[in-house]
Parts: sequence; C-alpha cells; structure tokens
Amino acid sequence: MPIMSISRAEIASVERVIRPYVRRTPVIEDAGLVFKLELLQHSGSFKARGAFTNLLTRKLPAAGVVAASGGNHGAAVAYAAQQLGVRARIYVPLISSKAKIQRIRDYGADLVIEGDRYADALAASERWAAESGALQVHAYDQDGALLGQGTVGLELEQQAGIDTLLVAVGGGGLIGGIAAWYAGKTRIVGVEPEASPTLHKAFEAGRPVDAPAGGIAADSLAPRRVGELMFPLARKYVEKVVLVEDEAIRAAQVELWNRLRLVTEPGGAAAYAALLSKRYLPQKNERVGVLLCGGNTTAVNFNT
Repeated sequence: MPIMSISRAEIASVERVIRPYVRRTPVIEDAGLVFKLELLQHSGSFKARGAFTNLLTRKLPAAGVVAASGGNHGAAVAYAAQQLGVRARIYVPLISSKAKIQRIRDYGADLVIEGDRYADALAASERWAAESGALQVHAYDQDGALLGQGTVGLELEQQAGIDTLLVAVGGGGLIGGIAAWYAGKTRIVGVEPEASPTLHKAFEAGRPVDAPAGGIAADSLAPRRVGELMFPLARKYVEKVVLVEDEAIRAAQVELWNRLRLVTEPGGAAAYAALLSKRYLPQKNERVGVLLCGGNTTAVNFNT
C-alpha cells in the first residue's frame, strides 16, 4: 500500500493492516491516572507496530531487512521478520542491555554488536544495506515507523478520554506518530532524560540537532538527535518537553513495580518519572495519560 502522509487517515489505514499481528494493549486506571500498557506489546515495546508496518507495506528484497537499534527496535524487527518469514540482520551498540540482545537472538535474527552508541550501529547497518541490498528499517525516521507508532494513539483514544498524554522521547517516532493522530485534540507532552535531551535541544534550535546521548535510558532514549520526519509534527502538536533525572527514572521503575506490579525498563518508565518527580504538575481535574512504552529489562529476579 502506498504511504502518502502522516495523517489520521493513513494511521487508521495502517492499523487495519497490522491489526492481525500486534496486540491491542490494555489500559488501567490508578489514582486518577490512565496508564497505557504498551510494554505488553509483542517484543516488549511499542516498536512492533512500526516494524510490522514497514515489513507489510514495503517491497521486501531477497536479502531481507536490516535495522540498527539500541535494542527495542531490533527486537521488534527481528520478531516481525520471524513471524513473516523474512531474513533480518540487526546491529546494536555495546550499550544495549543483555535482555534486549537476548530477545533479538531468540527471534532468530543475525545479530551484530557494533560501536559504543546507536549512531555507530546505524552507520554499520547502512553499509550493510548498501552492500547486500537488504531493506533498511529505520528505528524512527521513516513513514512506516511514524504511522505504526501512531496506532498507539488510535487505540488509546478508543479506550480512554484524556486531557494530556505524557510520552517518552528518543528519536521521536512514537511521540510524532501519536501527535499526528491526536492532531491537537489532546495535549501531548514529551519526557526526556536530562542526559539525552534530543527533542528539547531541537525545540531550542528550531530543527533537529545533535544532543548528548547518555544516562540509564541510553539504550532506548539516546539516538543523538530526533528524526527529520517527526520534527514538524512535534513543533505543531507537542506542547512542551520536560526533562527528568536518572534518579527519577529509577524511582519511577520502583514505584511502578511496587504500586502496579509492572516491570518497566528505564525508557519505559520515563513518562511516569515526570509526574513522580513533579517535573510535570497536572492542573486540578486534569485527566492525565501515561504511556509505559517498554519492558525489556531483567530488573526482577524471581529466584530471591
């Protein structure tokens, strides 16, 4: 199917294509907050939506697909490729967590560890695509990623009415797709680690620019800069970005486990960290949604 724009109509069209392959993840309400549990998605994060969109809407060469990832995107592409019988090679940097690397291997992809950061793995994946003819599946800066991730917004709108949605930001495919879906009807607030302020720096500069890429969520929220495709959507529809410290992210992980028995990775807990640390203060009677976007971690040890 041709992809023409990042719009509500195109997101709805993509949702019908990927529906047989992705989970409709649940929503729970607690203490006045609405939690969208995208950490329960296939492969452990929202990334499965964009992966299936790319593989189901593009012509796939005999060489298969190649992707670079901090971990979650790689696991999602590997899972989608396994389900569809497609060859996949995944490049990850040294900072990728053991849990994510194991997931990629479990899905049968050819795994290559390359460089210290996501940008290093991306460069290596681009070289392989040029050499082999494999289809490059970008983690966030492609139409398919934005449209697929936008289906999170479509689902949530059907499940719960909210005034504001807090969304963690790395490369911006998730918040860009969701912003395109809501198109100003719901307040969208980005949440980033202070150590990886990609969208924050882009808003300051008026365009995507390189930013620091560190912190405990670096394997999912530190791609160096946001995508070119998502930035116009963010500038139009994202109200603001708040920054949270690593300590707040860790505290959010602990609180989500203690309060809801949900195991989130650092990037998956970042949105909730904005509330817990009071970096985002809701107004009276404001109905706030929190997107828990990833759960690929080994944080819980059931042997103790």
